Amino acid sequence: MDVLSKITLLRKELNEHNYNYYVLDKPVISDFEFDQKLKELEALETEHPEFFDDSSPTQRVGGMVTKNFETVVHEHRMYSLENSYSEEDLIDWEKRIQKVLGNVTVEYVCELKYDGASISISYEDGKLKKAVTRGDGFKGDDVTNNIKTIKSVPLQLKGDYPAKFDIRGEIILPLAGFEKMNMELIDIGETPYSNPRNTASGSLKLQDSSEVAKRPLECLLYNIVGANNYFKTHAQSLDAARSYGFKVPNQSKLVKNLIEVLDFINYWDTHRHDLPYETDGVVIKVNDLFQQEELGYTAKNPRWAIAYKFKAEQATTVLESISYQVGRTGAITPVANLQPVQLAGTIVKRASLHNADQIEKLDVRVNDYVFVEKGGEIIPKIVGVDLSQRKVDSLPTQYISTCPECNTDLVRTPGEAQHYCPNFYECPPQIVGRIEHFIGRKAMNIDGLGAETVTLLYKNGLVKNYADLYELKKEQILPLERMAEKSADNLIKGIEQSKQIAFERVLFALGIRFVGETVAKKLAKHYKNIDSLMQADYNALINVDEIGDKIALSIRSFFKDVGNLEIINRLKSYGLQFQVEAKEDTQVSNKFEGMTMVVSGKFETFSRDEIKQKIEDYGGKNGSSITGKTSVVVAGADMGPAKLEKATKLGIPIWSEEDFIKQL
Repeated sequence: MDVLSKITLLRKELNEHNYNYYVLDKPVISDFEFDQKLKELEALETEHPEFFDDSSPTQRVGGMVTKNFETVVHEHRMYSLENSYSEEDLIDWEKRIQKVLGNVTVEYVCELKYDGASISISYEDGKLKKAVTRGDGFKGDDVTNNIKTIKSVPLQLKGDYPAKFDIRGEIILPLAGFEKMNMELIDIGETPYSNPRNTASGSLKLQDSSEVAKRPLECLLYNIVGANNYFKTHAQSLDAARSYGFKVPNQSKLVKNLIEVLDFINYWDTHRHDLPYETDGVVIKVNDLFQQEELGYTAKNPRWAIAYKFKAEQATTVLESISYQVGRTGAITPVANLQPVQLAGTIVKRASLHNADQIEKLDVRVNDYVFVEKGGEIIPKIVGVDLSQRKVDSLPTQYISTCPECNTDLVRTPGEAQHYCPNFYECPPQIVGRIEHFIGRKAMNIDGLGAETVTLLYKNGLVKNYADLYELKKEQILPLERMAEKSADNLIKGIEQSKQIAFERVLFALGIRFVGETVAKKLAKHYKNIDSLMQADYNALINVDEIGDKIALSIRSFFKDVGNLEIINRLKSYGLQFQVEAKEDTQVSNKFEGMTMVVSGKFETFSRDEIKQKIEDYGGKNGSSITGKTSVVVAGADMGPAKLEKATKLGIPIWSEEDFIKQL
């Protein structure tokens, strides 16, 4: 047997043994025999570097050092899931599904929701090409070298797989492995890790992949994207993923109705503690992929999936004091400082009290024994008071009346729960908070500038608003604490590079109340530049898709402020992008100008995406749902009965695919 044939055979054998051990949990050879074969392969590959293959089992040991993780745009966005906490929530979700799909049979796939770090892994021609963290859903960090060290992630697929696709899953740390890691740390006098989820997530960002290889991480996969034409149902795609060599949890189950969904939830709410991993709920997905496509997405979530969160763990502890935080908008948030208590795998020292109404409703007081929950929220919350342990001399909590930072009298707008500090331009946390928002990853994404540096710049009188950043000089920065030559260069360079950030992100960065990422995109697309937006009156704003009363009033208020206008003019003078970048115009006609069109159903000549592109090419606008503003519905086969009924009721014209082609 020649060398290449020997290398190929060893790689195939070792991949199969890896799969048997780490995916099926059914090893057929001993660890010693496996190691001997691996050493033999390593020796052959070292002697014959011309046969190198980055999918070889020898590449799992790590050794690559990544100093800076490259940011990568997801080809297919990673959406978050809507959360539910009760049977009523699930019933409401199903009603929303039926409203779109009509009276059709809907099957569901139930999967356990594992508590780990989300990952998207790309495969081309059966080989692992890239692994990217979830990030903000639009882009994440390239952690390919670290993911390759995880034994349950196949480097080379088996069977009849799509030529190109992404697969999503969770990187988790099994409880036994987590406990072993902590015992080793305790033995050498080091601080143990707080919980498996954070440890798994942190492992992905270790710079040395050989260190990642030492950790007993696993990857549980649950969703194939970018290969819809390959499958008709989600359950079918999961079975296929297993056959390709992925570790897909066997607990997932195809069910016929919501009753069976609830049975699945009730069973695992009890039995989840028997699992080797942490899980905090169940994910329910519509099984039929065409129905998923019909249901589509909101700005943040797929309409065809929902997460059911198991009832939160609760702990009792003492409320030692209440402090008040000031946000960038001036909103005051009361925070309970607690006697440290273990809750859901972490030590909890603080909990949100939300607002004055919540404090009054719970009648929570300093030195009370309080019940704390961590149910689907990052910050734990107080849900009640143990009145049986309240001290006799206890006094009701008096909410503060002045800002804890600048001593300005607080205000409270009728109809709002929050108190605000109105000292917009002088209150330190508001100033620092607005600058931190401006430089954030989803906004201007200024490299070399973090929250600590912003505070340092403010305290040294170098910045009082985000426009001041663009006047900073290297010689001003160098004398600051922990600021070396290279750090100062990176900061100045990052600020300069931010001038190329697109208008929609600059608009989000300005920090207009209620104008988040999605709203900023819609406003940028509609108005094209900042001047048109500033001149838009209330009536014009509320006619923009998804811009309501509250957002419109906030935008008008922001642009009426002389100080804000002055800052925008300064930012313009520094060269920031305040208009939409001109793109290659694909429009071939204005035939559909002024028309909002909704596409629904299956088509033969064009795909649904091609029809949507044609609508834009001919000057029209794509709508996500049928409303009174819809001009035409382009209906293919199997269009949802509910959509058909709604369009008919509103008197909206319905075009077949043939009608649409004739219009073109």
